[in-house]
Amino acid sequence: MSDRFFLYDDTTQAKTRFVSFMGEEQRHDLALIYSDRHYGKVIILDMLSNRFAIIGQDDLKEEGYLEFAFGISEEKAAELLDFLNEIIY
Repeated sequence: MSDRFFLYDDTTQAKTRFVSFMGEEQRHDLALIYSDRHYGKVIILDMLSNRFAIIGQDDLKEEGYLEFAFGISEEKAAELLDFLNEIIY
């Protein structure tokens, strides 16, 4: 058996916020993980679809990013974008 080669193996403190809200298109159940690990970006876990993305303010400005990352329609992404614009700075 060969030695395992780690690129990194860190333990950090993180703050997790759980949010559930009903939009016009669908219900959103999210876990938002804040740490200093990803250059100020937030790990957003969509607990209904089991998808996640590491998102910062720059990503929110990318057209089609939320649709691609979470596999959702433009309408569903618009209501998610409204929420994320309020909490990600």
